[in-house]
This record gives sequence, structure tokens and C-alpha cells, in this order.
Amino acid sequence: MTGPERVTPGDDRPAGTVDGTPEGRLPRRSGLRNPERAVRGLGAGTLSLEALVLVLAIQPIRVVGGDLGGAAIGAVVALAVAAVLLAGMMRRPWAWHAGTALQGLLMLAGLLHWSLLVLGVVFALVWGYALHVRRVILG
Repeated sequence: MTGPERVTPGDDRPAGTVDGTPEGRLPRRSGLRNPERAVRGLGAGTLSLEALVLVLAIQPIRVVGGDLGGAAIGAVVALAVAAVLLAGMMRRPWAWHAGTALQGLLMLAGLLHWSLLVLGVVFALVWGYALHVRRVILG
């Protein structure tokens, strides 16, 4: 078919465009209404879950693992607080870089107790997947 595309009743695309986007604009890669907001929610949810797991892991690590000292508990609480603060700041572009640094700090806390290294590796993998999804959705 040559010329502008026919618009059928119930079709909400403007006449003269193939995919419904104004001429000169690229179509959105995802089908999300607000992809930036969805990606921010993914990052905030990931960091919030990480903070919750860190706080809830203190007692089992103390009971099962043995010598989780005051410095390790303080580091876990500080990392959990930092994760909550970053979750609230996901609108800022630097928050994604800070979230990546937080994963590195959690793995570094593995020097205080081996289980913190395990948690750091698990959440680094989850964070890496969140970064991948962000790159796919936002381009």
C-alpha cells in the first residue's frame, strides 16, 4: 500500500504515521507508559529488598555463624540505611552508580564475616540484572 496508512475506526494512531509516533520521533522501545518510572521502581524495589534482607540477616548470622562482632553489625546496619536512602533517591542519575558502589561495599564487608560476602555476591547479581533491564528498557 502506498501513501498514508488507512485509519480504521477505533484506531487511535494519527493518520500519516505508521506506528503512532509523530514523524521524526523514534518509537518507545518498551510498551510501558512511563519506562523511566518503571525502571526507578525496579531499582528502588531492589535496594529496599536488599535493606530488608540485611537487617533480617543479623540475628541468624549471629546464631549460626558465631562471631559476628559489633563492627560487622554496625556495617550491616549502615549498609541497610544507605540502601534505603538510595532507594528514595532513584530519580537522580547518580543513584544507579551509588547502588553499584553499595554492592561492592557489601562484598567488601565479607572481610568481617563470610556470609556478608555471600549476600554481597547474590545482591550484586540481582543489581546487575536490574542494570541490564534498565539498559534494555531505556536504551
